[in-house]
Amino acid sequence: MDKLDAIFAPQSVAVIGASTHKGKVGHDIFANILFGGYKGTLYPVNPKAQSILSVKCFKSISAIADPIDLAMIILPPRLALKAIEECIAKKVKGIVIVSAGFKEVGGEGVAIEKEIGALCKEAGIRVVGPNCLGVINPAPDISLNASFSNRMPENGNISFISQSGALCTAVLDFAADKGFGFSKFISIGNKADVDELDLLRYYHKDPNTDVVMIYMEELTRDAEQFIREIREMTSGTNPTHVLAIKSGTSDAGAAAAASHTGSLAGSDAIYDAIFAQAGIIRCQTVNELFDYAQVFAAQKALRGDRIAIVTNAGGPGIIATDMSENSGLQLARFTDETIKELHKYLPLTANFHNPVDVIGDAAKDRYENTLATVLSDPNVDGVLIILTPQSMTDVMGTAEAIVKIAKNSMKPIVCSFMGIIDVSDGVKLLQKNHLPVYHFPESAARAMGALYQGTKWQSRRTLPQYEIEYDRKQAEEIINSYLEEGKETLGELDGNRILQCYGFNTLQMELATSGEQASRIAEKIGFPVVMKIVSSQILHKSDAHGVMVGLETGSEVEEAFSQIMANAKEYDPEAILDGILIQQMAPSGTEVILGVSRDPMFGHAVMFGLGGIFVEVYKDVVFNIAPLGRNVARRMIRRIKGYPILTGVRGQPPRDIEMLEKNLVSLRAMVTNHPVIKELDINPLFVHAEGDGTTVADIIITLDRTDQRTD
Repeated sequence: MDKLDAIFAPQSVAVIGASTHKGKVGHDIFANILFGGYKGTLYPVNPKAQSILSVKCFKSISAIADPIDLAMIILPPRLALKAIEECIAKKVKGIVIVSAGFKEVGGEGVAIEKEIGALCKEAGIRVVGPNCLGVINPAPDISLNASFSNRMPENGNISFISQSGALCTAVLDFAADKGFGFSKFISIGNKADVDELDLLRYYHKDPNTDVVMIYMEELTRDAEQFIREIREMTSGTNPTHVLAIKSGTSDAGAAAAASHTGSLAGSDAIYDAIFAQAGIIRCQTVNELFDYAQVFAAQKALRGDRIAIVTNAGGPGIIATDMSENSGLQLARFTDETIKELHKYLPLTANFHNPVDVIGDAAKDRYENTLATVLSDPNVDGVLIILTPQSMTDVMGTAEAIVKIAKNSMKPIVCSFMGIIDVSDGVKLLQKNHLPVYHFPESAARAMGALYQGTKWQSRRTLPQYEIEYDRKQAEEIINSYLEEGKETLGELDGNRILQCYGFNTLQMELATSGEQASRIAEKIGFPVVMKIVSSQILHKSDAHGVMVGLETGSEVEEAFSQIMANAKEYDPEAILDGILIQQMAPSGTEVILGVSRDPMFGHAVMFGLGGIFVEVYKDVVFNIAPLGRNVARRMIRRIKGYPILTGVRGQPPRDIEMLEKNLVSLRAMVTNHPVIKELDINPLFVHAEGDGTTVADIIITLDRTDQRTD
């Protein structure tokens, strides 16, 4: 038996802090449990009351003779602590602390919350809160509304987790309007004990939960553990779909970072990475959260990206087409047999190709025959139906036809019944039969795109991991030499030596301190060459006009040496100029960026995206944190918008994506082995044609001298 059963399915509940005054939280929570049809035994606890709502009141929980599964505590912090001690003595199985005044206000509240957490952990009691709405379980055999929301939701297959109690009441109201049902509903507040991962474990085992919605403000768990466990839940033969909305997306401090990676690695980008690696679908709004939950709760997978659109109005069909393509879907191309069959049912003025326009005077039978026909097409993976309420439209009849066909179809059907009043009866029928229905076609198309994203995650390929050997010892020696000298930024020569230890292909290069020496080095390396300023104070060389490329002769090199040095002095008169790096020209390839930034909460995040000087303009980058193996690297590369460039466009050959995957895996191994690395940029990394590998063109590595670990 799971310890959280005492919270979600208690046989007895004590409300400690129950109040006789209507409108107070202690009164309303007790009333909600009592009048919500709770099937267990309910005990109010208040030393100053004889009864509450005609139910005998107890002076303390210890005065109750019977065992108690769940204690609801609605008391200020000091009294709550005393109540916790009494609950432990009573051997209560679960506790929900609704009241506020703890960690969120600081001071004594923080200390009391920590003490409560420690006491309950030692006693083996799970605690939800403090500072939360409570818990709701609408299952008919439980019917528990232990919250300060007076609305008991319908029973369903969606469970909800929120850090915000106030948001929960709005969500419950919103859900009622949309015909939503919940399996479990909980607000976790300050997370003194029970957090998202605990609840996701519980929901994954719950046979009545197929979809989980989360409102998250911050993740307090170890990110690697969270990713590893949630990935197991969202995968496999019995997956739980997890949808999340994360608040607090800005990160004002990120812009101050030294590297491109650091400037782009805001906390929101890290959460994107965590969700993507765990198989969680991120939503941007509460509306999206509900839209996506509808389509996943219907429990039908979209096995491919080819959809059919059936509409009785041309404009909405075009809107749906545009949004479908923006959501990663494409219009299916019908077979000749399908088009021939459509001609039997549709007037000559109809459009027989996708999107199918059944014309505004379409009755129930026209929708029914068209839907059945396109669903049977082998090129169609799912159908989006649009209905606009016109004077001749049979809304209810059409809804009935859709329900009948959907019951016998493995392919998902998503509906957009446009309007409010005129389509309301049809919408209610669709909702009752668990068919996703939306007011607008763009919402329906977005939801179908999310469903395809979720289906792809569950059916993703798993390839064997790469076996790569690294020279960890030599890399440690290089890093330690810098730490011993108190330096934070590695020079490009040493940076490339470290990359070589981890399997990266680098260019020949040497440092020159005079124009004459630069010319000799260039002759030895072979023309053409690249020249770059070397200075710990000038990290982004292009900004200082400290880079020149394609130099073909010794005289050009000498002249360039003088010009680069002058540019650097003008850019930063205080900078110490170590000289100029003479580097072999890299063979042509697609420019990408690889980077690392260490997040104070989640550790090292690896970045990948299109590179060059415009990386911070286009920001076509993605992040991942550990674990990062071949399969994660593979999906990471495919997440950027510019991925098609790597597969070959406009006659260009495909790039060496496999070597790029190996580079990402090696980069993660590097910062795992050497956590003292604070930030790292490889920009650009040239990705050559398939089979020709990659080449590092520029590298920045900064160290954290406060972290002396090198293993």
